[in-house]
Amino acid sequence: MIDSVYKTVLAVLNKNNYGYLPPQDFNLYAKQAQLEFFEGYFYDYNNQINLENARKSGTDYADISKGLVEVIDLFSSTVTLAQISTNTYTLPSDYYLINKVLCSSGGEFKGEAERISQGKITMLNASLLTAPSVDFPAYTTEASTMTVYPSSFNGATDIDTQYIKYPAVPKWTYAAALIGQAPIFNPSASDYQDFELPADNENDLVNKILQYAGVEIREDAVYRFGKTEEQENNIEQQ
Repeated sequence: MIDSVYKTVLAVLNKNNYGYLPPQDFNLYAKQAQLEFFEGYFYDYNNQINLENARKSGTDYADISKGLVEVIDLFSSTVTLAQISTNTYTLPSDYYLINKVLCSSGGEFKGEAERISQGKITMLNASLLTAPSVDFPAYTTEASTMTVYPSSFNGATDIDTQYIKYPAVPKWTYAAALIGQAPIFNPSASDYQDFELPADNENDLVNKILQYAGVEIREDAVYRFGKTEEQENNIEQQ
């Protein structure tokens, strides 16, 4: 999809003599555009749940929240966390949202840990009544680490997490071309990366990148074209 998006962006710019968008700049804008749509899924899902609660949403093929969940689940990943020390583990480098933390001890699954804020864990641990236990574990996060309570969770494979990861950074890769010729798309390059968004986001990506390109080349018409197309797409999807 990334080659199609780039070619469409170049075609729009060339058609109106707005200039050329180098691959390096396109890749920067592609990364930002993908992140914007990725994060938008969560806001859209929240809005859709609010509509369902207000009985303003459809069912079956009109169940928009179901479709959003399926899209978000494309970024779901489950891994065993690497242990740093007794009950401290390294979080995945690409995590956006921790969804579940599953705890085992001696090879036996014990349960799903509850997330506790740093401000509460000290108080909870100080009481025998509220302290996390093997059957009711808890965890806190700080920077790139996770600490699981109680400290009896100390095995190298005790903690699994199911999380939503950031999409991989897209990169349109190319082979060197002759002087005066355009770069040639090379999907066989080791650092090639396509967009990880659904195919129906292609037009949205084109319009968003055109907005960024319009700002770069100081062509208000390019920005307005991309913005107008984006708004029309949004109206059609409502």
